[in-house]
Parts: sequence; structure tokens; C-alpha cells
Amino acid sequence: MQIDIQTRHFSLTEALRNHAERRLRFALTCFDEHIQRVVMRLSDINGPRGGADMHCHLQIVLAGLPDVVIEDTEVDLYVAIDRAVDRARRTLVRKLGRQQSQLRRKHSMESAVHFSD
Repeated sequence: MQIDIQTRHFSLTEALRNHAERRLRFALTCFDEHIQRVVMRLSDINGPRGGADMHCHLQIVLAGLPDVVIEDTEVDLYVAIDRAVDRARRTLVRKLGRQQSQLRRKHSMESAVHFSD
């Protein structure tokens, strides 16, 4: 899985990079065959003024399906990353589950047409 982590308005520490990559790999490895690339954009919206302004934008590029885009804003960037990754995993489970159901339905319909000929 190709992971690209970008930051805006602050420097990416090694600890933060490791946390983000570890969380992504743990949550999304089972979808490896469907994921082409993951782009995580981390930003500090308010800068030094503080507040709930740490933003995580997660874009998951899928093979043959629209991208999954998740965003989360929290006071703590680690929490924003964790929440965005968890939501991305749940979204992928739903989206890929629907795709599998559609493929099974299409296949069973093709089989039924084949048998009725």
C-alpha cells in the first residue's frame, strides 16, 4: 500500500509519521488488493491560536471505484488521525461489501439466464 503523508502549517515529526502509518496499515491492510494509494493531509488550521483545529484529510484511491474521502478535526492530531482512519475502515467495509453483493447478484442473474436458454 502506497502511503503519502503531507503536512500544512507545521513540520511532520517522526513519531507522528510512524503513528499515522501504523494506524493506516493496521486498519487497511485487509483491503490491500483494492487500494491503489492513500493520501493523508494533516494541517493546523488556526496555527498558534489553538482550539479544535488539527485537521486530518484522508483520501483513499481505489481500483475501479470512486475515492473514499474522510475528514476529521480535533484538538489533538493523534485523535483526528485515529478517528479518520477508523471511519475510513468502516466506509471501505460498506463500499466493498456493496460491490461484492452487486457482483454476486450480477453473476447469479447471468447464470439464471444461461440456464434458461
